[in-house]
Amino acid sequence: MSDDPLVVFTPSGKRGRFPVGTPVLTAARQLGVDLDSVCGGRGICSKCQITPSYGEFSKHGVTVADDALSEWNKVEQRYKDKRGLIDGRRLGCQAQIEKDVVIDVPPESQVHKQVVRKRAEARDIVMNPAIRLFYVEVEEPDMHKPSGDLERLCEALDKQWEIKDVKADIHILRQLQPVLRKGAWKVTVAVHLGNDYQPPRIMHIWPGYYEGTIYGLAVDLGSTTIAAHLCDLKTGEVLASSGIMNPQIRFGEDLMSRVSYAMMNKGGDLEMTRAVREGMNALFAQISQEAQIEQSLIMDAVFVCNPVMHHLFLGIDPFELGQAPFALATSNALALDASDLDLTLHPAARVYLLPCIAGHVGADAAAVALSEAPDKSEDLVLVVDVGTNAEILLGNKDKVLACSSPTGPAFEGAQISSGQRAAPGAIERVEINPDTKDPRFRVIGSDKWSDEDGFEESIATTGISGICGSGIIEAIAEMRLAGVLDASGLIGSAEQTGTARCVPEGRTNAYLLWDGSAEGGPRITVTNPDIRAIQMAKAALYSGARLLMDKIGVDTVDRVVLAGAFGAHISAKHAMVLGMIPDCRIEKVTSAGNAAGTGARIALLNTNARNEIEETVRRIEKIETAVEPRFQEHFVNASAIPNSADPFPILETVVTLPNVSFNVGGGEGDSAGGRRRRRRG
Repeated sequence: MSDDPLVVFTPSGKRGRFPVGTPVLTAARQLGVDLDSVCGGRGICSKCQITPSYGEFSKHGVTVADDALSEWNKVEQRYKDKRGLIDGRRLGCQAQIEKDVVIDVPPESQVHKQVVRKRAEARDIVMNPAIRLFYVEVEEPDMHKPSGDLERLCEALDKQWEIKDVKADIHILRQLQPVLRKGAWKVTVAVHLGNDYQPPRIMHIWPGYYEGTIYGLAVDLGSTTIAAHLCDLKTGEVLASSGIMNPQIRFGEDLMSRVSYAMMNKGGDLEMTRAVREGMNALFAQISQEAQIEQSLIMDAVFVCNPVMHHLFLGIDPFELGQAPFALATSNALALDASDLDLTLHPAARVYLLPCIAGHVGADAAAVALSEAPDKSEDLVLVVDVGTNAEILLGNKDKVLACSSPTGPAFEGAQISSGQRAAPGAIERVEINPDTKDPRFRVIGSDKWSDEDGFEESIATTGISGICGSGIIEAIAEMRLAGVLDASGLIGSAEQTGTARCVPEGRTNAYLLWDGSAEGGPRITVTNPDIRAIQMAKAALYSGARLLMDKIGVDTVDRVVLAGAFGAHISAKHAMVLGMIPDCRIEKVTSAGNAAGTGARIALLNTNARNEIEETVRRIEKIETAVEPRFQEHFVNASAIPNSADPFPILETVVTLPNVSFNVGGGEGDSAGGRRRRRRG
């Protein structure tokens, strides 16, 4: 093995060894990492900004020393003095590799910037926000009836709006008197109406009648992405939706890697807390700018997240979530001041976190339950929120079960040889002709298939850069349907499959999806390690669902709802072919889009929904997959494509799976369909 330093790039996961003194930009280019540069590495454009990470990274097998990169130089200092450079950032063209290092490429430094496809789903919501505007006329001060201006304002709110026992913070007292007099004792007041535990509170005050509005945020804090919907608290309208990559990715792509980082690096949990809060503030500034509103008018926010994100967001060490019995610091809903969480919103802004269910089933699952309401369903519904950590609900009006399943980042393009996250240039749809074995595909940013006229022109600005999660799912399912892939997940040779697109790679084979090397582009293949990564992810997802079905005592469900940004783009047929979900009629498999985000938006706009979900969560029975013996049994069975144990009779009425298997050594395929023991690649 080479003694050269090891360089690991996140979020792509690409790694390689390079001689001491190699610029980070050079290493990124050689590995095909998506790192931008306009000036050609002259230190002028600053497009190649990167963030080195230090400490112990057990997942990558790397300990990063403080001197892993060359010292800060004059070029970087000059740029920082003139234009500013975020603390901790380096210029990839200037920083040179000295020792093993983990390097994060922030979204703004990526050529193909992330498209976070977590949109606000259309939904009828009864408007009952926690904060409302009230116009009041206040009695003027009188020598014969001495009282303070605040007391008379509160009396006016009581008499004119029946809002009793109103409180106010010091920032209101500081502006109260000039505002009252400017408005000639007529003012508009934003009041947080409180609840059983908190009295009503004055948030803001305007002179006269305020014709504007106030705003709230519904935030889905995920392991991979943070998505936010900016809402008008008067109308409920979604004014803007936006998202960013979760900056914690540089500490680990999956939740347990982040727990491990906190355990092995003193202060690591607080480091991740700072990172995610800074990321949120950047997102809030971005979404305010997009909607062209004052950020200081955002007065309420609702957050949903999984338990590890919940603890790290709140500044709680997630240590206990890394070991049985996976105890939460609290599973209750929380109502907090935004200022206590370092969020740059209105000075008095409030934050509500939905309750967690238990263990690793968090507030995001509660939000999905609020959005999709399985507890109100007459038929048996399986709701799967597909992400780095899948949240699964199964039930009806009689009973609801929930579990969490660690699918990992493969569904989002990570750990895939040509994988990338959903961005312009990524292959997102794939079809393979079963006779010729030739593919056609669609790329994010174009509405044309690769074999249609005008395709080349439609991708002129984006190119073809890789394959995202929905693309890799469809590619592998189509390979199975076309007979290029057997049930064990092994790709056949060119001789076995009858196509030159199956090319040797080590002891196994790879399927060539697209070759752009002649024009300087990437060569996109699906390899056996790619298939193994997807097999492990889909097996975890299926096993969690199957375990809940065991607990209820059923072999089938009436309908399946796929939720989450990734779930919204999965083809039901391809999900069934892979065996990601249990047997169900294809027409009964639907997408709910970003159900967790929708649940957050419901809770933001209707405070009654907050009470409802707090009560619902108490009735949901949580199943812990880590201690269930049958989970491992289901996992082994589900590693096959679609599944080595369950019959999938409904699937076979829709598609016919080829009965083939391949040998690693390249011998004849077994047309009898797996009677011979299959060897794994």
